[in-house]
Amino acid sequence: MTHTTGTAARDDPHVFHASFLREYDLRGIVGATLSAADAHALGRAFGSLARRRGEKSVAVGYDGRHSSPMLAEALVDGLAACGIDIVNVGRGPTPMLYFAAQTLNVGGGVMVTGSHNPPDYNGFKLTLDKAPFFGADIQELGRIAAEADYEYGRGKVENLSVFEAYVSRLLLDTVGARGLRVAWDAGNGAMGEAMAAVAARLPGEHFLLNERIDGDFPSHHPDPTVPENLKQLQATVLAENCDLGIAFDGDGDRLGVIDSKARILWGDQILLFLARDLLKRHPGATVIADVKCSQVLFDGVAAAGGCPLMWKTGHSLIKAEMKRRAAPLAGEMSGHLFLADRYYGYDDALYAALRVLSILQSTEESLADFRDSLPPVVNTPEIRVPCPEDRKWQVVEEVRARMIISGAEINDVDGLRIGDGEGWWLLRASNTQDVLVVRCEAPDHERLEALVERVRGELDACQVDMPDPA
Repeated sequence: MTHTTGTAARDDPHVFHASFLREYDLRGIVGATLSAADAHALGRAFGSLARRRGEKSVAVGYDGRHSSPMLAEALVDGLAACGIDIVNVGRGPTPMLYFAAQTLNVGGGVMVTGSHNPPDYNGFKLTLDKAPFFGADIQELGRIAAEADYEYGRGKVENLSVFEAYVSRLLLDTVGARGLRVAWDAGNGAMGEAMAAVAARLPGEHFLLNERIDGDFPSHHPDPTVPENLKQLQATVLAENCDLGIAFDGDGDRLGVIDSKARILWGDQILLFLARDLLKRHPGATVIADVKCSQVLFDGVAAAGGCPLMWKTGHSLIKAEMKRRAAPLAGEMSGHLFLADRYYGYDDALYAALRVLSILQSTEESLADFRDSLPPVVNTPEIRVPCPEDRKWQVVEEVRARMIISGAEINDVDGLRIGDGEGWWLLRASNTQDVLVVRCEAPDHERLEALVERVRGELDACQVDMPDPA
C-alpha cells in the first residue's frame, strides 16, 4: 500500500545491494555497492518511515570523504520528496550531527559517513526521535524502497551551521586549569576542524596532527584501534614531551588515547579511567561495557563502587541499553564511549577526550600512573575467523551445548564468554560480516596460549579453521 500526500510523480521500486543494510548502519563501496540512486532511495524510505512515526523534519550532515557531498545531495532530495523538511548542517563529524538531532527542532538525523573504512567506502548513520535507529528498522527501509511504499510531498531545505554551538557545548563541561602538553591526531578525518577549534581554547600547549580534512587520508588510515595508525602520534608525544596523545577515527565517534610513555590505552582502559572519576560523584551507578572488554574493567568498576554491566557489542545496542537503564556511562573496546552524565549519551570522541583532559587538568594524576595501576593481563586482539553466514550462528550454538555439558562458567549475553581459570575466552558471530569473532585474556602469555588452543579445539570440532592471532 502506498501512502500519498501530494501529486508528485511516483518513484520506481529500488533494491539495495545485499551488503548495504547492516545491523547498525548502512554501508557500501561507492561506484560498486553504493550510488547516488541508493542515497536518494534511502532518503525516500527513511523520510517515509519518519513521517509515519509523526516526524516532520530531519537534520543531515556529511563527513570529509570525496563522495559525501554527492550522496548528501541525493539523500536530501529523497527526504524532501516525502514532505520532510531538512536542516542541512554541512560537513563535520558524526557527533556534530547527533548534537544537531538532539538540540534542534527536528525529529531525526542522517549522517553521510564511511566512518573508519577505506576512502572508497561510504554510508549512513541514522537517528530518529533522539534514539538510535538500527536492526529491524534498517531492514524496514529495504522493504519500503523495494515496494516503493513512499510518502509524497515537498519539504524545504534550510542550511544551518551548528559548528560554533557544538564546539561551545563541548567546552561547557571542561574543567581544571592545569596546563597539559597534548598531541592531537584527527587522521585527516571529519573531526579535524572541531578538534583544532577546541584545542585553541584549552590551557596548556597543543600539537595538532592531520587536522586538515582530506578524504584521501594521506598520512595514515583514521582508525585508532590499529596500532600502526598511532605511530605518528606516539612519535610526537615522545618528541614534544607530551602528557598524552589523542586520536580520532574518520567520523569522530571513536577515541584513541596514548599516555606520556607512548603506550596505548584501549577503549576499556579509557572507560575505566572515566568510570573511576564518575563514580566519585555517582556511587553505585551502572557502567555498561561490551563483552569484548577486559575483566580488569568490570572488576575495576566494581572496586570503585559501581555496578558493571556486560552487554552486547554494537554502538546502537549499547546506546539503547544505556537509555533503558539510565546508565550515565558506557563504552566498547572499539573506542565508542558514551557519556550521559551532563551530556547526551551518544558516542562523541571529542567530548570523551575533553572529559579525560578535565580529570587530568584537575589533579596531579597522570595517564601513565593510571595505566601502571592496572592489574597486568595479556590478551589477543580480535581474531576474525571466516565462517559462512548461514553457519556462524550454528557454530556458536554447537560450542554452547558442549560448554553446558562441561559445566563451564558461561555468559551468553552476546555469543559465549567463557570463564576459564583466571582468564576467559569469547566466541561470537559478527552482526555485520561472515566471520566469528574470538578474543582471549589471561594473566600471562603461557596461559593465554592455552586459551587460544582451547578455542581452536572447539572450532576444530565444528570443522572451522581459526587463524593464528596477529
